[in-house]
Amino acid sequence: MLVYRLITEDDTSNFCHRVTEAMSKGWALHGSPQYAFDQANGVMRCAQAVTKEADVEYSREMKLGAV
Repeated sequence: MLVYRLITEDDTSNFCHRVTEAMSKGWALHGSPQYAFDQANGVMRCAQAVTKEADVEYSREMKLGAV
């Protein structure tokens, strides 16, 4: 099964660390990162989709980051 998740975070080094950690655990980048200004909080927000092949059966209750 191909598992998909979207990592989001304020535009800080923590976002890069979260994406790097996902890649170190076998997740692959899917598409380009996206950026948007969060006017309510006055910050830039980042998003990066990642995917991973996993030998598990899908369940809505599964923790995608733990796959």
